[in-house]
Amino acid sequence: MGGRGSAHSASACRRLRVRSFAASHHFQVFWVCVLGGQLPAPPKNLSARVCQDAGPFYKINHRETGYYTMGIARAWTAFCTILIKEVRRFLRIWPQTLLPPVITMSLYLVIFGRVVGARIGDIGTVSYTLFVVPGLIMMSVISNSYNNVASSFFSNKFQRSIEELQVAPVPHWIILSGFVLGGVTRGLLTALVVMGLSFFFVDLPFHSVTISLCAILLTATIFSLGGFLNGMLSRKFDDVTIVPTFILTPLTYLGGVFYSLSVLPDTWYLISRFNPVVYQINALRYGLLGQSDLGEVGLSFVVMVSIAAILFAVCLYFLKTGKGLRS
Repeated sequence: MGGRGSAHSASACRRLRVRSFAASHHFQVFWVCVLGGQLPAPPKNLSARVCQDAGPFYKINHRETGYYTMGIARAWTAFCTILIKEVRRFLRIWPQTLLPPVITMSLYLVIFGRVVGARIGDIGTVSYTLFVVPGLIMMSVISNSYNNVASSFFSNKFQRSIEELQVAPVPHWIILSGFVLGGVTRGLLTALVVMGLSFFFVDLPFHSVTISLCAILLTATIFSLGGFLNGMLSRKFDDVTIVPTFILTPLTYLGGVFYSLSVLPDTWYLISRFNPVVYQINALRYGLLGQSDLGEVGLSFVVMVSIAAILFAVCLYFLKTGKGLRS
C-alpha cells in the first residue's frame, strides 16, 4: 500500500510540474507571439510522452534533447496575432495614418490635374489628370507601407521588447510575414481610399482589375520589406526617416508619376529603366488605363517579384542572425 501511495504521489507531482511548465510557456507565447527564437527545452527528466501532456502547442523533435517547435495550428495563431496587432496599431490612429494621404492626393489632383493638366492636354489616349492618378496611388502605397513597418519594428526594438519576444517558438518567416502583411494591409487600404477619392475628379476605366490589384500588392510587399530592413538596421529614430527622405522620395518623383518616359531623352530614358518604381507605376497604369511606357507589363511583374524575393531572403537572414537586434 505504501508503495502504491508513493507511486501515485510521484505521478501527481509529475503531472503538476508538466501543467505548470505548459501554463507558463503558453502565457509567455500568448504575451509575445511576435518574434522568433526557441523556448528553453523541457526538463530533462520528463519523457517525450509526458511532455506531450503539456498540450498541443509543442511538437517534440528529438526525444533525446527534448527540443520542440510550434505546430501548424499554433503557428497560424501566432501569424494572425502579429497581423491583427499591426492592423489595430494603425487603425487606432487612423487620422494620422489614413487621412493624410487623402489630403495630400487631393491637393495633387487639384493642382496637377485641374490647373496644370488643363494646359498640358492629353498624354497618349488619356487626359493628364487621368494619367497621373496611377502614379499618385503608388506614391501613397509606397510611403504608407514602408513607414508602417519601419516605425512599428523599430519601436519594438527601441523599447527592448524584442529581447523578451525572441523567446517565443515562432518561426522567423512567420514573424517577418506578419509584420510585412501589416504594412501591405495599410498600403492596400490607402490605395482604396485614394482610388475612391480619384472618382471625384476622373472616371477610371479599369482595364484589368487583376493586374491593378497584383501591382498594388507587390509594391506594398516590396516597400514593407524595405521598411522592415530599415527598422532592423536603424540605431535611432532619425535613421528611420533617412531612407524615405533621401531615397524613396527621389525614386518616386523620378519614376514617371507626373510625366511619360517617352518625353525623356534617350540617356535619361535608359537611366530611368534602372528605377524600380518605374516598373511599379507603369504596371498599375497599364492595369487601370491600358497603357504603359514600358510596353509589355510582364517585365514589370518579373522585376517586382524578383525584388520582393531578394528582400524577403535578406530580411529573413538578418532576422535569423539577429543583425541590428543585438547591442
